[in-house]
Amino acid sequence: MSTTSWVVIGVIVAAVLWIVAIYNGLVAMRQRVNQSFADIDVQLRQRHDLVPNLVETVKGYAAHERGTLEAVVKARNAAIAAQGPGAQAAAETALSGALRQLFALSEAYPDLKANSNFQQLQTELADIENKLAAARRFFNNSVQEFNTGIQKFPAVLLAGSLGFTPMQFFDLGEERKTVGEVPQVKF
Repeated sequence: MSTTSWVVIGVIVAAVLWIVAIYNGLVAMRQRVNQSFADIDVQLRQRHDLVPNLVETVKGYAAHERGTLEAVVKARNAAIAAQGPGAQAAAETALSGALRQLFALSEAYPDLKANSNFQQLQTELADIENKLAAARRFFNNSVQEFNTGIQKFPAVLLAGSLGFTPMQFFDLGEERKTVGEVPQVKF
């Protein structure tokens, strides 16, 4: 074989290795995004599992607050059924609002506020909310890295043809402002 043939073979091998390296890097980033979304899902499931216990505890003290309790249950069911980061973010925002209203009820019912079961559930929910916020930050960071990775040169030349498309952030959207607000209670 001539030197030219070896050079051509070397260039082809280098190009194949380059494509494989880019593909493997993009796959690793996509897996990181999927894993971080699964972490959010675990926290959301724990949150969803706490809501019925919380509603049952409140029912005994504030039975006539039926509208608030039904709103929490409806928001929880919508959150469980939501698919994808955008839909889940919207549903979780609605659930957070309903839970804020539920906790606002405890201010009007001192016996409920003093109930150890209610306090424990409230503490567990606050802990899950903190873990959920951390999981959302990690997910959004993973999405940002992935989206940047598929847009950087030279990966941008291959990403689209290899099936890599931008991922959606877990964004609370316009409702982000209301998440930290104190709920208004009217009787």
